[in-house]
Amino acid sequence: MIAQKARDIAPFYAMEILEEAQILERQGIDILHLEIGEPDFDTPEAVKKSAKEAIDKGFTHYTHSLGVAHLREEISDFYKKRYNVEIVPERILISNGTSPCLFLAFAGILEFGDEVILSNPSYPCYKNIINFIGGKLSFVNVCENENFEFPIDQLKQKVNKKTKAILINSPSNPTGTILSRKNLEEIVSLGKLIVSDEIYHGLTYEGEEHSILEFTDNAIVLNGFSKLYAMTGWRLGYVICPEELIRPLQKIQQNFFISANAFVQEAGVAALKNAEQDVLNMKEIYNKRRLVMIDRLKNMGFEIKSHPNGAFYVFLNVKKYTDNSLEFAKKILHEAHVGVTPGIDFGTNGEGFLRFSYAYSIENINNAMDRLEKFFAKL
Repeated sequence: MIAQKARDIAPFYAMEILEEAQILERQGIDILHLEIGEPDFDTPEAVKKSAKEAIDKGFTHYTHSLGVAHLREEISDFYKKRYNVEIVPERILISNGTSPCLFLAFAGILEFGDEVILSNPSYPCYKNIINFIGGKLSFVNVCENENFEFPIDQLKQKVNKKTKAILINSPSNPTGTILSRKNLEEIVSLGKLIVSDEIYHGLTYEGEEHSILEFTDNAIVLNGFSKLYAMTGWRLGYVICPEELIRPLQKIQQNFFISANAFVQEAGVAALKNAEQDVLNMKEIYNKRRLVMIDRLKNMGFEIKSHPNGAFYVFLNVKKYTDNSLEFAKKILHEAHVGVTPGIDFGTNGEGFLRFSYAYSIENINNAMDRLEKFFAKL
């Protein structure tokens, strides 16, 4: 009765930890959360106002399956202003979040058995989407000693006739690191299609992130509004792709998702036009939280070899304590009452790590660090 691919899909351990934490909370136990990568800020007022006005004006119907023209034009202008790249609006498709865009992109390029090269560790939903569509995974281990960048010699060895694409994510979930210009140029030099998840762009604190479109047009870019604009629940994302791919993706969108929500697309326009100061304010607070978390962890005796300089995560090596990060995360949850994400969620090369999110208040972070300090001291 149940399809094999439904049986085989791996759980998302960050959510499993959250759900286990919620059970404890219903029992009256106070849990401090560091496991989920979701901004704790409210959506900017200009964005909310735009959505309300759009509803009042009747923007509650289907839109063009590629998305409303003026939002695609704003995204085109944004990429010109931010990265100095020319992207015509006709190469942009709007969908209900970046996750559907991932599905659309891989559904549009993968034949059964085609390979996608991605880093280990990496965001867990990548491998699940690729597997579900019928693609094959080819992993390249990235290490903290090398700032979690792609080792180009190993990457070259992985490329073969079945390689359809190389998937990158910078700034990265879970490591919080940014791929350098040099590393991006090396990846592009291999001549393969690049799928670049740029959802954390804008959330950088040291150095500068680069869009893959600065280096090549043979690329698919995934981006959205969830992280930078604190719009996770709005479900608004987009894909930028080569011209020949846009029509196939449009047809998949028409059949699976029809179109993105009308009034939410109006909110996206407002985010790009009117929320820049809100973003700068949030970014400043994230950076303060980042520095507090790093400082507290270092004071506990942890060495952070690769400083997270983007997104809102610290990927902490705890191998001196465990070789089973899932059980260790559960132990922390039940004994220290702090929710953290096990590194195994992100791949075999993430085993022995824990991911901490600083998308929470400094008070919450400090209280969680106090509990963790006592927990680790006992060990």
